[in-house]
Amino acid sequence: MDIKKIISENHGTIIDVRSQGEFKGGNVSGSINIPLQEIPDRIEELKNMKSPIVFCCASGNRSGQAHGYLAQQGIECYNGGSWMDVNYFQTLTHK
Repeated sequence: MDIKKIISENHGTIIDVRSQGEFKGGNVSGSINIPLQEIPDRIEELKNMKSPIVFCCASGNRSGQAHGYLAQQGIECYNGGSWMDVNYFQTLTHK
């Protein structure tokens, strides 16, 4: 499925893997903040979230790491890149 469509049609869960301070400075509406270093300890919680999971961060680097790790765990997820890109995709509508 197209990541823009997943985000704009609210098909999954958006997780921001930046630090709590970065998240408080601006974030995607409805996103959940789970800092990258907490991802391994929260696998069971992530498995119970609405899938697919779309990760975002400042540039796409940390979200890429989270995606790689969780994909190896069998969790359907995507790297959404920058939270600002994900925020933009959220404003799009598909017909």
